[in-house]
Amino acid sequence: MFEFTPKLLIWLWLICTFAGILGCLYALIAAGLLAKFAQKRVTRNSCNRPVSVLKPLYDTESELEANLASFCQQNYGGEIQLIFGLQKENDPASHVVERLRQRFPERDIRLCIDPTLHGANRKISNLINILSQASHDLLVLSDSDIRVEAGYLENVIGALEEPGVGAVSCLYCGVPVGGIWARLAAEGINSHFLPNALIGLGLGLAKPCFGATIALTKETLARIGGFEAFADQLADDYAIGMAVRRLGLRVVIPPFLVDHICYDRSFADLFRHELRAARTIRNIDPLGYAGVVVTNPTPFALAAAAIAGFNLTSLFVLLLTLASRTIVSVQASRLRGEGWGSGAVWLSPFRDLLSFAIFVASFLPGPLVWRGHRYELRSDGTLTPS
Repeated sequence: MFEFTPKLLIWLWLICTFAGILGCLYALIAAGLLAKFAQKRVTRNSCNRPVSVLKPLYDTESELEANLASFCQQNYGGEIQLIFGLQKENDPASHVVERLRQRFPERDIRLCIDPTLHGANRKISNLINILSQASHDLLVLSDSDIRVEAGYLENVIGALEEPGVGAVSCLYCGVPVGGIWARLAAEGINSHFLPNALIGLGLGLAKPCFGATIALTKETLARIGGFEAFADQLADDYAIGMAVRRLGLRVVIPPFLVDHICYDRSFADLFRHELRAARTIRNIDPLGYAGVVVTNPTPFALAAAAIAGFNLTSLFVLLLTLASRTIVSVQASRLRGEGWGSGAVWLSPFRDLLSFAIFVASFLPGPLVWRGHRYELRSDGTLTPS
């Protein structure tokens, strides 16, 4: 039977304490980058070229109409075509599109209903079907749970017009709609994903492209093989970004955020979709993903305190860890125009423990669940129906 000897406990305490302190330093760097990001300015569009916005939809979700309406309310001088794609005739999201047509009669709003599947990734199949109706050379793709401000298209197209740019993507913050599970989901985005992404970008360790926004031209899309080249990819957004970079073009992340609406209604909903996201990242960059464990020091500091019997030294490290993680949460809240009054700040310790549990679970075998469909993930990052 395995036995925890005093020597082994000392080593465990040292490892956990070191991980906790290292995580504190990481958190302070992340908080500084969040503050710096808030001070940056975007490059606005000046040519007002016409643009087609492609929106793949699947069923209704909380705030769907408000999310889609934000793309209709753009202060953009050029022509905007909005194409919403569905894969079944009786999808209730079609009623949302019809209401948008009534609310915004001046907008070119189209609905494409096509059940054709081109691979295991249903979102990409939807985009392949939508693309045939796109009238303009400039394309902007965006997930259905994204909400934007009125200057969004002007900023995105402005970044795309810069020399050497092949695609534009956007960082996002979490906005909860609902109860505790939605708030925990949003806190996961704001205090884990967002600072980690900024550090990865700042150090040149990450080359992301996010489904929140992908803007590119039809010519660039054709050069990377069209959407068909990504029909079986789990991380389709990342794969599109990498394909653009292989052309020798840049993928730009402009200094503004879009809103990711979080509407998780249960722990099962939250755990399932975050586990899928975690496995996606692990598949893309296994080594970098393993390093994510350092970005979540709270469980290590808590374990060190328990091993040491909650003595003064271990309690100091634990309090230091909680304080540093709270600073990250506060800075992320300020980036979104909130502050100490935000309830998300007080969720930070619980969010850290949940993130660690998902990190551990991501290494366990099992199928992925995406929009009600089950898949197996191959080693090359492609999906196969389970």
